[in-house]
Amino acid sequence: MSIDPTLARTLEAVAEEGTLDRGAARLGRTPSAVSQRLAALERGLGQRALVRTTPVALTEAGRVVVDFARRVDLSELEASAALGLSSESSPRIAVAVPSDALAVWFLEALALLTSRHAVQVEILRQDQDATAELLASGRVMAAISSRERPLPGTAVTPLGSQVYEAVAAPSWWRRWIGDPGEADPSQVTAAVVARAPRIDFDGDDELQAIWLRALGVDPARAPRHLIPSTHELAEAVAMGIGWGMLLPRQVAELRADGAVLPLGGEVVTTPLFWHVARTPSVVLDELTAAIRAAAADALQPPDRTD
Repeated sequence: MSIDPTLARTLEAVAEEGTLDRGAARLGRTPSAVSQRLAALERGLGQRALVRTTPVALTEAGRVVVDFARRVDLSELEASAALGLSSESSPRIAVAVPSDALAVWFLEALALLTSRHAVQVEILRQDQDATAELLASGRVMAAISSRERPLPGTAVTPLGSQVYEAVAAPSWWRRWIGDPGEADPSQVTAAVVARAPRIDFDGDDELQAIWLRALGVDPARAPRHLIPSTHELAEAVAMGIGWGMLLPRQVAELRADGAVLPLGGEVVTTPLFWHVARTPSVVLDELTAAIRAAAADALQPPDRTD
């Protein structure tokens, strides 16, 4: 059978929105009409395309159909541009991005893409250890992930490593160590950081925990605050609420203002990889090139060893 692009786009909308009702709203159709379209699609396929959980999940067949719908959307846009025709098509590209990448360098790549192509971009902010799951589920077409191995139907490109440095505010230093005017990283002992609070992004954040373990401190026994925002976490560190692992750009800006002091110890690095659907597309190729260029300016190169 041939796949009806209208039915395929219906499945795409429901998968990206997460529920049948939100997918119907995006399409401007009633939930009943969308349900009928999905039923017609599955009859034609002879198998299920969607698991109706909350949020919905694509089956393997469903992922193939959604990939087809996305290729149709992008092909329509690119063909119209090549022929010099106006197009009402504005394909949606969903990308899963870790918070730190989104805060510091990803938007540079996004600005370049949207300046050249009439696409709608949806960013799903997720931890780098979990972004690949969104790609596997069909929720996104691409993802920045800590996963090195490619998922079925995707290509993977090493981007480099995100580097984090341990810092704290002078007020934190004064409270937990002594005079910040005489600050020396050698004063940051295991005994100090075992009782002084750190700031984690969320309950799954391992950055500070890795640094603590290197000092022989059990992270589970050390106090912590949870602040799930890259910018606000850095601000909280600068305010002396706790110490934290920050990005080099953040550290440089804060140190220039005298807002933080280095705690020493080893930097913590997180390798990142760009995963993108294997869909022949000028738009996705340009997005990949923009991502690689932005990452080259912000990350430690993949082949660099310290």
